Amino acid sequence: MNLRSVITAFALTAAVASFAKTNVRAELGRPDLDAIARETTDENSKYYYPRLLKEFMANDTTMTSDEFQYFYYGTFFQEDYDPYREAPNPTLRQELQPIYEKTKRTRADRAKMLDYALQVIDDNPVDLRQLTNRIYVYEQNGKFDLAKIWQYKLNHLLLVIAASGKGSDPENAFIVVYPQHEYDFLNLSGQTARSQRFEPPHFDYIEVDKNAKTNNEGYYFDIAEMLRQYFIKHPSELDSATH
Repeated sequence: MNLRSVITAFALTAAVASFAKTNVRAELGRPDLDAIARETTDENSKYYYPRLLKEFMANDTTMTSDEFQYFYYGTFFQEDYDPYREAPNPTLRQELQPIYEKTKRTRADRAKMLDYALQVIDDNPVDLRQLTNRIYVYEQNGKFDLAKIWQYKLNHLLLVIAASGKGSDPENAFIVVYPQHEYDFLNLSGQTARSQRFEPPHFDYIEVDKNAKTNNEGYYFDIAEMLRQYFIKHPSELDSATH
């Protein structure tokens, strides 16, 4: 499902406006993954992951840009992290496919969408796709305060990714914590992702449709930490890959 078929136009506008106003890229820069690993696993740190998670899941907008950065990339260093984890409730996910394809959705459709979005976010709080669906349902149901709160959270996750690089070459590659975020980030940024290829030693290159605004043919994503964490949890696969 193309995320832009669900999200409203103000989402992208708000994200771009927020980025321009606060200059998040200059403020945050590329994530210091060593520092993030240390701080998000330290119970005495203000960036301790369970503390940030509680803040993120609350219906408020109190988190700061640097807290969002530590929260998003702190995902790498949690015991249950797996970049290829399966989303919960595959049966409900299958039931939702025809609903996602609709141009108009009933209240019952939206209730089912929200139910699934909340299940996924409870399992994976940084799922960009289901955060988008959550916002959509709140808007359509007239719960505009909740929509704005969760739009704030989604925008800041997108801005954290935007601050990690420019995507123009391997040295300036964006960093995401899940493979699907490569597509979701670009789609939510107004690009249309077309295809993906792996470029050694640890980069994904996503080809996009050219548009008048950027004229870019594609973007690089650094997946080194993603791969490192995956092989830590699946050492047998590393052995297989090296033989």
